[in-house]
Amino acid sequence: MQPFTLNYARPAVQLDVTTPYSYDSGLQLNVFPDGRIAATDHATLRALGTTTSTAGSKTHFDD
Repeated sequence: MQPFTLNYARPAVQLDVTTPYSYDSGLQLNVFPDGRIAATDHATLRALGTTTSTAGSKTHFDD
């Protein structure tokens, strides 16, 4: 028996987006190459909507 939701489930869409920041495991935050914290950059937040990383849950923001 197949669960009902599998009739409608679709794979997540993979976007070809390059983020200007990377995850710093020491700080546990996303940072730019120059060391600034990505969550404090308003232009990045406006453009991308979030600075979530793949290191944790995609439902939490780096703050």
